[in-house]
Amino acid sequence: MKYSIRAAQPVDMDQVLGLVKELAKFEKEDNAVEISAEDLLRDGFGTEKRFQCFVAEVAEKIVGMALVYDRYSTWKGPVVHLEDLIVSESMRGTGLGTALLNEVVKYGRQLGVKRISWEVLDWNEPAISFYEKKGAIVMRDWDVVHLDERGIDNYLEKI
Repeated sequence: MKYSIRAAQPVDMDQVLGLVKELAKFEKEDNAVEISAEDLLRDGFGTEKRFQCFVAEVAEKIVGMALVYDRYSTWKGPVVHLEDLIVSESMRGTGLGTALLNEVVKYGRQLGVKRISWEVLDWNEPAISFYEKKGAIVMRDWDVVHLDERGIDNYLEKI
């Protein structure tokens, strides 16, 4: 199978959004995606670039993507956060996930970051196994904490 890994272009955002929706369905959150292709265009290619995206392309179709953004660790310094690494279900097991992760790690090294971090669902054993085989440390004793938009509003109403 011939494929290419490259930096995403504005024209790719409709297909990238399709992959995001495919991941949401896989994670049993079908209706959770609120962004649009226009949001991705603005945030990835606008005046304030908020993320870097890499895509895997086969026969001129985007079948995988990795989206990263900068963070900062008070313990380590500069960090890259891998928000999503998605390979279309029909293309899993072909090496595209490894190729995308390779691109993310090379990108992090190029930036001089001290860590690349991401989350994985505790029931997604194939992904956990994949990451561990690549040398990643899955920190099972940490919980992800977030305030969603409603939580932010509720929080601010109470202060």
